[in-house]
Parts: sequence; structure tokens; C-alpha cells
Amino acid sequence: MRLHLVDGTYELFRAHFSKRPSRRGPSGKDLKATVGVASSLISLLHETGEAVTHLAVAFDNPIRSFRNDLFQSYKTDEGVPAELLAQFDDVEEAVAALGVTVWSMRDHEADDALASGARRFRDAVEQVRILTPDKDLGQCIRGTRVVQVDRMRSRLIDEDELLRSKGVAPGSIPDWLALTGDTADGVPGIPGWGAVSAATVLRAYGHLEAIPDDARLWTVKVRGAERLAGALAAQRTDAMLYRRLTTLVDDLELGSLDDLRFAGVPREPFLAWCARVGVDDLAPRITRWR
Repeated sequence: MRLHLVDGTYELFRAHFSKRPSRRGPSGKDLKATVGVASSLISLLHETGEAVTHLAVAFDNPIRSFRNDLFQSYKTDEGVPAELLAQFDDVEEAVAALGVTVWSMRDHEADDALASGARRFRDAVEQVRILTPDKDLGQCIRGTRVVQVDRMRSRLIDEDELLRSKGVAPGSIPDWLALTGDTADGVPGIPGWGAVSAATVLRAYGHLEAIPDDARLWTVKVRGAERLAGALAAQRTDAMLYRRLTTLVDDLELGSLDDLRFAGVPREPFLAWCARVGVDDLAPRITRWR
């Protein structure tokens, strides 16, 4: 038995900016992203290789979280198209109409819900599959028991692949992001530190607090080590804050595993949703009704 955890916010943005044709409801409201997410989930539910039995989709709603109180420049909804922001409630309604559990986050983020679900249920299932390419979720990977799946690129990331591609273990991902920065989340990182230098140093030391201020004490060779060490020493407090921002909360209360069981699309509620939004091409694709 597998548990599928979907980054709904990522799916919503991906659908909005995709090349799929525009979709508008009877009132004229833009629903391209919402219908796109519903279509993507229907595809997932019918992919024989995935064998979906337990499923949850997590959303940021709103985009702001407790991290905005910690760091003024952390990501907000500034710059997000108004027609996309207007669909945050719509997409949750669509997912629920499919009979899929929705985790709607307010003070926390969708990533925190995914991390909490992965940690809580990883010992109860054969595998937890976190469906998102988001770098943050790398910290949740555990061997082949908890993996990331990038559906768009048909790529599976387990612990070996994470080490190969990023050069660090899951537990060092927040430290790696603190050093390199994460522009998607508004985390600036430490000047001069890049993916390779951060990975090289963290493979030796694991976490920020273990990295000596004096590069002459480093046990690994890194180009520009003295400059990098100086930048970290000067901004160590900032780096620790950035690590807190990129460390996912993994102890949220999200109900039981049985709550996530997918028993099929509820026919009447889903057909009613399709009628409300003026969609007639999704229901014929569904074979798993209840």
C-alpha cells in the first residue's frame, strides 16, 4: 500500500501557466487552473503504475504563513495573477468533489502538511510518494520508503538520487537551502555560496553550526574557502534564520491514515460540481466511481 501526497499549490500554479486552453465557468470566471488540477488528479487516479489507494492534496490558502512573521521578505502573494489567486477556494472544492482529502493550510504551508503526512504515516505504508519537484521536500526523503515524484519529468527521487543530484543527505537540505538560498520562497542565502560549495562543505559537517568560521580548519577543499567562510561567519545569525525558514514542520495533526483512503469518485457530488462549473469532458474519463 502506498500513500500519495500531492503538492496542490504547485499543481495549481503549473496548471495556470501551462499551455492548456483557457476554461471559464458559466459566470465567465477563469477556471483554467482549477480544471487543470482536477484533470491532473483524474490522470493520477487512473495511472495503473501508481495504484492509488490513499491520497491527500495540500494547499497554501492563503499563501502567507507563520514564516512571514519571522522574515519580512519571505514569499507572499505579491505578483501572483489575480485570476489565479481567485481560484484557491475553487480548486479545493474541485478536489473534494473528486472524493480526495484536502489539507488546507492557513498558518502553515502545504509543504508542512506534506512533511507531516510523510513522517506520521511512513511506517504504516509500503511507500510514501510526495508528488512535487519542490527542493524543500528533499528533507523528508527516507531511503526508498519516502520518495519524491516529479510527474512532469517522470522522475523519482529517493535518498540515493538526492545524494547524487544535490550532493547532500536529506537532513542537510534545510542547511543547504540556507546557504544557497531559495528564490521561490524569498530566502536570499549567503553571498558566494553555491550548490556545489554548500554540498561539499555540508557532506563534511552536516549542519551549519558545525562549520568552522576559519576555513583553515575545514577538512574539505573548496574553491574560495576563505571568502565563503568569512561570509558565513559574518552572517551566521542570518543563516540560522534561513534554515528555520526552510525547515518544514512535520508534526501537524492531520487525522488518520484511514481518512486518506480513496474509495472512488462520488458520482453525484462530482457530476454536480461539473455542472456548476460548466465542465463536460472530465466525467467520461472516470472509471473509479462510488
